[in-house]
Amino acid sequence: MELSEYVQKGFQMLADPGCFDPNAFTLLLRAAFQSLLDAQADEAVLDHPDLKHIDPVVLKHCHAAAATCILEAGKQRADKSTLSTYLEDCKFDRERIELFCTEYQNNKNSLEILLGSIGRSLPHITDVSWRLEYQIKTNQLHKMYRPAYLVTLNVENTDSGSHPEISFSCSMEQLQDLVGKLKDASKSLERATQL
Repeated sequence: MELSEYVQKGFQMLADPGCFDPNAFTLLLRAAFQSLLDAQADEAVLDHPDLKHIDPVVLKHCHAAAATCILEAGKQRADKSTLSTYLEDCKFDRERIELFCTEYQNNKNSLEILLGSIGRSLPHITDVSWRLEYQIKTNQLHKMYRPAYLVTLNVENTDSGSHPEISFSCSMEQLQDLVGKLKDASKSLERATQL
């Protein structure tokens, strides 16, 4: 598994018994799985009394690192030996490796279902509509007098069959930049298909 340096640092802090005692490690690991698999989970899982002695920045960093590693392992359908090897490289001790692998195995099916529901392909743009808007004042009643474009992309999600809309507002310069980038992408695709 390849994870960013930031995630690896967070994961190595999580492996440090001086930073996370066994109880705090277990709580944080379970909180990471809960936050991924339970749609009703909130940040209160990190407010456990046994985690109060840990710096909140470190706690959130390690929580994010654990969640990222869990997702990456699920994405790659990692087995116990692959996961154990990675955890050893991150300086986890035997006890923490066993706990991590046990939690992962217990939640593996739910994790795969979650990852499968996200989808495998990007949405396809089926239509674009736009309109010009002229802003006269802002919310704070400052005079603006500038044009803005409201763009709506109609997209089709092939995995779920849904047709959501993506809307955004941009200035003339931003719209010109977007059009230029789309033309560049189109030319690159044409060149690639001609090879």
